[in-house]
Amino acid sequence: MRILSVDDSAATRHFIKKAIDVIGFEFLEAADGKEGMEVVEREKGRIDLILLDRHMPVMDGIDMLLALKANDAYRDIPVTMVTVELEREEIQKAIDMGARNYLVKPFSQENLIGKIMEGLDMDL
Repeated sequence: MRILSVDDSAATRHFIKKAIDVIGFEFLEAADGKEGMEVVEREKGRIDLILLDRHMPVMDGIDMLLALKANDAYRDIPVTMVTVELEREEIQKAIDMGARNYLVKPFSQENLIGKIMEGLDMDL
């Protein structure tokens, strides 16, 4: 399984990488949505799950989510939004746009792994 973390925080990406290492999946990363789209295109969609930060410079998570869902080659890649956003309207907006799941920062490694497995429709 290949997981792409798109987050402008290197510390968050590092934390996510450690969790992904624990479950033995491959980790890919990008610092913003533009870079994230470049990774998706380079990998030709061979990504099993995207963990996508909501607030980033250059291209934010909502814009990347919209770009993914507008492209037939990438629209079926499951996306879990990862953010500090607690507003129910923002969470619902991302779900309505095609995000499969939502994870609010800060989160534990256990919670993150649970959301990854849920996003992949897998049991722990």
